Amino acid sequence: MSASAMNLTKRLLSGAAIATVALVLAACSDDKKETASTAPAATSETAAKTETKPATDATTTASTTATPAAAETKPAETQVAQSTAAPVKVELPSSEGSVDAAKLMEPGALPEMAIGDANAPVTIVEYMSMTCPHCAAFHNNTFEAIKTKYVDSGKVRFVLREFPFDPRAAAAFMLARCAPEGQYFPMISMLFKQQQQWAGAQNGRDALLQMSKLAGFTQESFEACLTNQKLLDDVNAVMQRGAKDFGVQSTPTFFVNGEHYSGDMSVDVMSALIDSKL
Repeated sequence: MSASAMNLTKRLLSGAAIATVALVLAACSDDKKETASTAPAATSETAAKTETKPATDATTTASTTATPAAAETKPAETQVAQSTAAPVKVELPSSEGSVDAAKLMEPGALPEMAIGDANAPVTIVEYMSMTCPHCAAFHNNTFEAIKTKYVDSGKVRFVLREFPFDPRAAAAFMLARCAPEGQYFPMISMLFKQQQQWAGAQNGRDALLQMSKLAGFTQESFEACLTNQKLLDDVNAVMQRGAKDFGVQSTPTFFVNGEHYSGDMSVDVMSALIDSKL
């Protein structure tokens, strides 16, 4: 391995990158928009928290004095109450403006990573960073349901684009790009599910190597991928175009038929947004 290749690997995966990763993990949920040395600082909406209240004795324990008739009619009364309850209204996220959809879909520095019918009525473009916890939350909790409901049915074409905020995120994207054909989306999914194990690891190289071996990489193919300077330049070019041409400043950022939305979305919220475009 040449000296320049070794230096590239060290920049991407050295333990010194941990401080950068830690800052990004905080920045991707910060409300302030700052500028980092390699990209605009991330901002995102704080994920909503759901509070679950414990059940009371009144709802979990049947009355010992209730008559059989009352006990038999209670489920029916419950069903009537449920059937007459008003449906929960989902509030659509606010658009942050729009971009030229044709320009958005023009070819970039790297081949487009997309799933779904190219002629689908709705196209979603997501800019994401592999070390952003909000991006991981979306892909771990929402993406698969949206894929099943809308992508597989031909209603949505979903495009993923790289927007790395730190060297370790860039390395993860490079490895996904180097994965065998057809394995980009599964590699992204695996890395998001295991994000905490590699994004903040003391030895980022070893952590990502172990993840990569699960996807079929060898030691040699792993090293070859992460020392590919052109691939790194192209990943960064995708990020820079997103920032310059389309105003991406945070992750995840979604463009739904050209409309700009920022922040993680639940299945219900994204479903409602897609339905509003159909």
